[in-house]
Amino acid sequence: MPAIIDRKLLHTIGRWSLTGLVVNMVIGSGIFGLPAILTRLLGDNSPWAYVAAALGIAAIAGCLAEVGSQFNEAGGPYLYARVAYGQFAGIQIAWLTWLVRLTSGAANANIFIEYLGGFFPGAQGRLARGAVLFVLIGVLAAINILGARAGANVSSFFAAAKLLPLLIFIVAGLMLLHGAGTHAAVAPAAAAGPKQWLTAILLISFAMSGFEAALIPMGEARDARRDIPFALFFSLAVCAVLYILIQVVVLRALGASAGDRPLAEAARVFLGNGGAALMQIGALLSVYGNLSSQMLNVPRITFALAERGDFPSAFGAVSRRFRTPHVSIAAFAAIVFLLALVGTFQGNAVLSVVARLITFGVVCAAVITLRRKQPGANAFRLPAGPVVSVMGLLFALALVTQMGMKDVFAIAGVMALALVNWAWARRRKFQPTAGE
Repeated sequence: MPAIIDRKLLHTIGRWSLTGLVVNMVIGSGIFGLPAILTRLLGDNSPWAYVAAALGIAAIAGCLAEVGSQFNEAGGPYLYARVAYGQFAGIQIAWLTWLVRLTSGAANANIFIEYLGGFFPGAQGRLARGAVLFVLIGVLAAINILGARAGANVSSFFAAAKLLPLLIFIVAGLMLLHGAGTHAAVAPAAAAGPKQWLTAILLISFAMSGFEAALIPMGEARDARRDIPFALFFSLAVCAVLYILIQVVVLRALGASAGDRPLAEAARVFLGNGGAALMQIGALLSVYGNLSSQMLNVPRITFALAERGDFPSAFGAVSRRFRTPHVSIAAFAAIVFLLALVGTFQGNAVLSVVARLITFGVVCAAVITLRRKQPGANAFRLPAGPVVSVMGLLFALALVTQMGMKDVFAIAGVMALALVNWAWARRRKFQPTAGE
C-alpha cells in the first residue's frame, strides 16, 4: 500500500528540528532521579546497565527508522500498525500511545510545579498551582497552533537548553572528582541478580524511550526517509553517552547515599549550592522541554485518526490561517491541564511501561510485514532487518516478564476503550452520515 502524502500540513520539520524533538522526548524527568535507584540495584556496576539497555533500544530504534521512513503522514506507530495489520490494530496502538502521552504530559506538568516550588514555594498552593499550569500548558498550545515551525523551534531551544546543565554537570564532575573512587557504601556487584538487572534495564529503557512519539508529526517533515534514521540514531547515541556519564559522576560523588534528587545532591558536592541550583534549573528545563515536544507531537495522533475516519472528524480540522491541527492541539492541552490539575503522576508509570512494550513489539514485527507488503517502498533499509526485528522483539518480551497483574488490568482497560472506538469507526464507515 503506497503512502499518501498529507498535503494539508506544511512540511517545516527538518533534520535538526526532528533531532531536537527526539532529544526532548527522551530526556525528561527520569534521569534526574534514576541514578539513585540504579545504584541501589546494581552498585558500581550500574553504568553497564545503560550499555545493555542501549543495545536493546538500538534494535528497536533501527526497526522504527526503517518503518517510519516509509511514511510522509502524521500518525507514527498508529499509522504503521494500521498499514501493516489493519484498522483494528492501528486503533489499539493509537489509544495506547495517546493515553500514555496524555498522562505523561500531565505528570511532567506536575513535576515542573514540584521543582518550581523549590524556588517559589507559593507556586504549590491550590490557586497558584492552577494558574501556573494554565499558563504553562496554554503558552505551549498557543505556540503550536501558530505553526509547526514555531513549535519545533521551541522544542529545539529546550533541547539545547536542557543539555547545557547536564554537560556542565558531567564535565565538572569528571574533572573535579578525577581519581575519586565510588563511595564505600556502594553495594558490591555480586549482590545483584538477574531480577535486579532486568529491573534496572527496564527502568533505563523507558528513561530512554519517547523517541517513537517524535515521529508522530511526520506529515510536516521535509524528508522523512533521510531524516528519521539520522535523528533516531544520533539522538539516542548522545542520550546514552550522557546517561552513562551522569551515572558515573553520581557514583563518584555520592556512592549509595543518593536521595530523591541525586543530580542536585551530587552537584552540591563538587560545585556547591550554586551547582545544586543549576541542576534544579536543568530539571525545570528538561521537564518543560519534554512537555513542549509532546504538545507538538501528540495532537497529530488524533489528527491522523480523524483523517482516516477512525475518530470524530472535528479532530482532523486544520486551521486555514496557520495550517495546524488546532482542534487536536487544543483538546490535548485541555485534557493534560485537567489531568495535571487533579494530579496523577504515578498512574502514568503503568500505562507508559505496558503501552510502550506493545508499541515497540508491533513496530519490530512491522519491519518484516511491510517488507512483504511494500517491497518497493522508497525507504531506509535496516541492514539485517529481519534479524534486528527479532532481537527487538526478544528484548521487549524479556522486559514483559517484569510486568504484574496490575499492568495487565490497566492495559485491558485501555484496549477495551480502543475496541469501542473501533466498533464506532466500522459502523460509521458502513453507515455514513448525511453529507459525508
